[in-house]
Amino acid sequence: MVPPRKPPGMPGWPAALGLRLPQKFLFLLFLSGLLTLCFGALFLLPDSSRFKRLFLPRRAAAAAASSSSSSSASSARDAALPRGPPAAAEPRHASPAAPRRLREQLRAAGPPAHTAAAAASRQQVRGDGRRRELDTGAPPAARETRAPSRFDYERFRRSLRHPVRGGRPGEDPDARARRMKIKEMMKFAWDSYKQYAFGKNELRPLTKNGHIGNMFGGLRGATVVDALDTLYIMELEEEFQEAKKWVEKSFDLNVNGEASLFEVNIRYIGGLLAAYYLTGEEVFKSKALELGEKLLPAFNTPTGIPRGVINLGSGMSWSWGWASAGSSILAEFGTLHLEFLHLTELSGNPVFAEKVMNIRKVLNRVEKPQGLYPNFLSPVTGNWVQHHVSIGGLGDSFYEYLIKSWLMSDKKDSEAKKMYDDALEAIEKHLVRRSAGGLTYIAEWRGGILDHKMGHLACFSGGMIALGAEHASEERKQHYMDLAAEITNTCHESYARSGYLKEGSMFYMADSWSSGTDRYTKLGPEAFRFDTGTEAMATRLSERYYILRPEVVESYMYMWRLTHDLKYRQWGWEVVKALEKHCRVEAGFSGIRDVYTTVPTHDNMQQSFFLAETLKYLYLLFCEDDVLSLDDWVFNTEAHPLPVNHTNFKTKASVQ
Repeated sequence: MVPPRKPPGMPGWPAALGLRLPQKFLFLLFLSGLLTLCFGALFLLPDSSRFKRLFLPRRAAAAAASSSSSSSASSARDAALPRGPPAAAEPRHASPAAPRRLREQLRAAGPPAHTAAAAASRQQVRGDGRRRELDTGAPPAARETRAPSRFDYERFRRSLRHPVRGGRPGEDPDARARRMKIKEMMKFAWDSYKQYAFGKNELRPLTKNGHIGNMFGGLRGATVVDALDTLYIMELEEEFQEAKKWVEKSFDLNVNGEASLFEVNIRYIGGLLAAYYLTGEEVFKSKALELGEKLLPAFNTPTGIPRGVINLGSGMSWSWGWASAGSSILAEFGTLHLEFLHLTELSGNPVFAEKVMNIRKVLNRVEKPQGLYPNFLSPVTGNWVQHHVSIGGLGDSFYEYLIKSWLMSDKKDSEAKKMYDDALEAIEKHLVRRSAGGLTYIAEWRGGILDHKMGHLACFSGGMIALGAEHASEERKQHYMDLAAEITNTCHESYARSGYLKEGSMFYMADSWSSGTDRYTKLGPEAFRFDTGTEAMATRLSERYYILRPEVVESYMYMWRLTHDLKYRQWGWEVVKALEKHCRVEAGFSGIRDVYTTVPTHDNMQQSFFLAETLKYLYLLFCEDDVLSLDDWVFNTEAHPLPVNHTNFKTKASVQ
């Protein structure tokens, strides 16, 4: 750096300070370093709030600063969380904000949180288009051209082949009695939530207060929205009206916080859509469409693959801090199709369908190792980031939505059916294994090496395979039904073995060795393994918890409807008794921290999906087949029923 020229008759500016030559050199060196540091902060660190204040419009900069601060705080909270069974709102598929939705598994799959969070910060969406949206304040979808059509609800209801709540002619009195018991459990769970946590996201039944969490971006009432369709189906009319009134009067969508795109979609949008289709109440449709528009900026990536986290106020989106190299998660971006097609159906706005159909194009373009779909995909390049394949957490509902997309299209979406068939063929070839004891399970695949464990989340697959088998070719139909029954049996064994192996055997019961007879919870662990001589049991302390998950009873419900084998109802009733004995407390239902003990410790959380899924599937298990008939409905991954598109229910409307 050259010092400025001195004026005539004046000493040089370093000399004016009385500095000698070595001191002058050190002073100039310090000054150069300071200038480099200042300019580097502005131009080399573009995510800094100072840069954004200088170069972004004021409103966009404020939103970006808020988002960055919030993301940093969230990463700090995640890093500080203990490694153990979570006692916060649990995602359905292992989303990282809390417990779908397994924190140990997620951390093992990705880089350390502090390095990944920095990468995620650099992945924030900042394009010129997004800044214009922030300047105008208009939601991105508001500027889309809407088709001049409306949804004909009355015509839709007439198209259903069965009454929504069924006809119940000559039903089994024992089944009715058990169904009424499950209805009582639902009413108890709802009444407890209403008394101690109404409007919050979940109930903490031990401390008798509400829990909000950081997974829904400031949205409230997750339990209300998740429970709407269950209350309606169970004919809990007064309770349904209470929930509807809360949605009308108190459900505020003008929030500003970090939300899981996946969780908001399956719980809130799925719950609102189902409530609309069941009742025709316009408030549910309008809330679903408004919330759907708030999710669209997450798709503003080079590939159109959405990022996993979005600020519902600013529209800024980024990848989860724990996700490898800023990647998006297969089970998250692959679990939008059902809901987004219905958003287009109800709004006449094609943008929702276009977004999810583009995801299909990206997935069909990228090479699949051994025909398998890894769990991590870059939203920037459209390439896989890690070759970790799981039918449990991180992958599960992607496969579920393929077969259900085909069914929801009234079997017209041949692309979805082919993707499902090809994926299932690869899964059976590379992941399905049989243990020494004769149990069939689906292992995880890590770059060609099998990890012989199966998560509770993967136990949905028995029902999924059975659902697909109903529509397979004749030579494959029985094969897939047998496979579905074997996997469902394995998941049942994970429940049955939660306290004993068989009469006269010795099994480690949390604190002591005891003869295995009747000392058990009969509830399944979060994950169970098939190695070191152990089968269908958790071998790690961090995998022993049960958080009211639904996947096992979900498969029981499908297997009952497709086979009418009475053992599935019997297995479901065992779950009801176990929930009553071990999870019911004074003010609701709570998960437990260890299924291998006779006196379990509760985790103080009544998950919203317990009301949306677990109790609904148990109730339907003891209903006649025409209640939410599989001819008319598919269930999203939060058990919210969405209708099969038997015909086009849109009618032309006059242009205003």
